[in-house]
Amino acid sequence: MKILRILVLALLAWVTFGAAARPLSMGAAPAPREEKVVYHITDAKLATGALNNIRNHLKASPGVKIVVVANGAGIDFLLEGATNANGNPYDATVQELVMRNRVEFRVCNNTLEARHIDKSRVIPEATIVPSGVAEVARLQMEGYAYLKP
Repeated sequence: MKILRILVLALLAWVTFGAAARPLSMGAAPAPREEKVVYHITDAKLATGALNNIRNHLKASPGVKIVVVANGAGIDFLLEGATNANGNPYDATVQELVMRNRVEFRVCNNTLEARHIDKSRVIPEATIVPSGVAEVARLQMEGYAYLKP
C-alpha cells in the first residue's frame, strides 16, 4: 500500500511539474510577430537621411510597417513646398513611400498650433495627430520599435 501511494504521488508530481518544464520546441511554435517601427523626427534637417533609412529598411524587410511621427522642427519636411538641401522636394519621396502601403506619416497638431502653421500647409500624405510625443508613446505601447534618426 505504501509503495502504491508513493507511485501515485510520483505520477502526480510528474504530471504537474514535468509538463510545465517541457521545452517550448515540443509545443506549437509561437506565431511570428509583425515588424513594426516608429521613426521619430524632431529636426527636418535629418529628414533626408531618415527617408533613405526607411527605403533601406523596406528593402531589407519588405513586410515591415513603418510610421513616421514628426513634431517640433521635424514637421517642416511635411509642409507644402518643402525641399531638401539640394532643392529636391520632399513630397515626391513621401508620396513614393506612402504608395508602398507600408509607411505612414503623422504630424503633431500641438506643433502646428504653437508655430501658427495652418493645417492646410501639411501635405495630403500626412495625417495630423493631436500630439506627436503622445503618438510615439501610443505606438510603442502597441509594440512598435522606436528609431530616432
